[in-house]
Amino acid sequence: MATSRERILDAAEELITAGQVPPALDAVAARAGVSKGGLLYHFDKQSLLRALVSRAVRRFDEQLTAAAAERSMAAAWLRLSVPEPGDRTVYRAMMSMMRLTATGEFDLPGEVGEAEQRWQQMLVAELGDPVRARLVRLVGDGLFLSALTGQPPTAAEVEQLLAHLGLPVRP
Repeated sequence: MATSRERILDAAEELITAGQVPPALDAVAARAGVSKGGLLYHFDKQSLLRALVSRAVRRFDEQLTAAAAERSMAAAWLRLSVPEPGDRTVYRAMMSMMRLTATGEFDLPGEVGEAEQRWQQMLVAELGDPVRARLVRLVGDGLFLSALTGQPPTAAEVEQLLAHLGLPVRP
């Protein structure tokens, strides 16, 4: 059974995915089935947003770490950079959260920068070249932005890109 804290995070994530960025605390409490006081026991608005970002980083980190263990992190990075059609809303919500950092309304937790450094190191370890690793990261960033702002690349186009970069492709 999910704890109150987990239900609150799930509710906030659902509201953000539905386009409420940042989500109203009253709406989060109602969706989570807790009182506003119960929500505030665990989070204020800033700590709620930080917890959501931390949760997303952990999820992404788990996938990339598993891929790195199989020596396929570079390919995983590029594939994860293009959301599936059903996940596009989640990625747009993440982008909205990033916009809050530009307005000064929200500062990313330090673990985001730490994760980026860790992922870069994992890419370097796999690819053996820091410049090539950075190139893969930047290509992934471009795929992500393209998927959010325009016509996302198809899975076949991503696989062609992987082949061109000499990375493992799916049959």
